[in-house]
This record gives sequence, C-alpha cells and structure tokens, in this order.
Amino acid sequence: MPYVQARGIRFHYEEQGLGPPLVCLPGALGSARTDFGPQLADLAGQFRVIAPDPRGYGRSRPPQRDFPLDFLQRDADDMAALMAALGAQAFFAAGWSDGATTAVLMALTHPERVNKLVIWGGNSYLSAEDVERVEKVRYLSSWSSRMRQSLEAVYGDSLQELWACYCDGLQALLQAGGEICRQRLARISCPTLILHGEQDPLVPGFHPRIFAQQIPNAQSYSFPTGRHNIHLAHQQEFNRVVLDFLGGAQPSPQ
Repeated sequence: MPYVQARGIRFHYEEQGLGPPLVCLPGALGSARTDFGPQLADLAGQFRVIAPDPRGYGRSRPPQRDFPLDFLQRDADDMAALMAALGAQAFFAAGWSDGATTAVLMALTHPERVNKLVIWGGNSYLSAEDVERVEKVRYLSSWSSRMRQSLEAVYGDSLQELWACYCDGLQALLQAGGEICRQRLARISCPTLILHGEQDPLVPGFHPRIFAQQIPNAQSYSFPTGRHNIHLAHQQEFNRVVLDFLGGAQPSPQ
C-alpha cells in the first residue's frame, strides 16, 4: 500500500491514472476507499487521481485523530505538503464535506498550488444549525446500517468514540465564534465549481450560496434529489460535471 511522509506524518493514499494531478479530499472520518471509489476509477482516465487518508483517519494512523480549533487548516497544510512530497507542486483539488472546507483553505493559503477547485458539502463557517444537524447523528444508532458498517470496517470499536470527539470539536469551534473561511472567500483566485445536493440533511443550503456569492467567478451546479453524498449516489452525473469543469486544462509545470 502506498504511503508518503509529510509534516511528520506517514500518510496513506490511493492513486490511479496518469495526467494532471487531482487530489480528492474526504470528509470527516473518511478515507480514500470509503469516500472516493467511483472517482478513483472513473476520473483516472484523464487525471492522476490521488486520494489521501488525512492524519488520524483510515490508514493514516497513528497518530490518533484529534480536533483542535485549527484542525481544518492543519488538514489543508498537510494535504499541500503531501502533494509536494508526491511531486505535484500544482494540482486540481476536489473536496467533500470537511474535505471541501479543507480544499477551500488550501486554495486560500497555498494559492499558487491549486489551479482549479471543486467543492461539495462543505461549510463556510459553523452556525448553531450546522452543529445541531451533526448532533442529531452523534450516536451510531441513528446512522444507516450501510454507513455504520463501512466505517466500522475501518475503525472497529473505536468508531463511536472518534465520532463523539469530532462532534465535541465542532462544539468547541462554534463556541470560539465558528469562523472557518467565510470572511476570506473573495481572495480565492482559481476557477471554482460548487456542487450541492438540495436534500442534504447535514449542510444547510446557505453554505453553497455563500460560496457561490463570495468566490469570484464561481460556477454552481445542483442535484435536486441529491443528499450529502452526491458523488456516490449520483456518480455518473457528478463525474461528468466535474470532468466538464476541469476540461483539458493543465496545472502549471510540476
């Protein structure tokens, strides 16, 4: 299995395809395989698709995952360093859920690295409504059996404790003001595509609207029946839209 060392962490990642590098960033608790199987398969015809497990998730353990107030920025810096370690100084970035927020932060703090940005299911800031929606699924008993089983296969008996720590981390971030990237979105300089499932039970619809309104020249695309995991539940349409957006443009020389 491929691993790479960056920022003192041994990161696991999946990689398929040749061509311009495209990094796919998973959501909370997510890993390359659990979150991006269809993208690794379908986008690899045109891109070098790289899907890492963030620190403390999936096979990038140890360390044990923790959630300080800056954990999303830490992930953004980790992923930029990981791509550099893999020889990709410039790349496309696609992020889901927390991975969307991580991708936005990476485009803000490493603007010379991210040539195009695709995001879905992310938060521009944390509101009380965001945290309330997550708290409704704090306990695994409220999850679908499919979701629970896929993550139990990765984390075993530690899944509930890890997820509770994540929920606590969001509570702490909300108490600290909840700001993540909303106040800086106008600084994003790369072409950006915002995707959204209109039936998303976790992310209120005002977040994709904020991204679309604040990021210069951003494009938007909605899935009327989509929920949080539009890239999995609507994989053919999702992959087509992403490929159309990324087009034949090449990242800057590596």
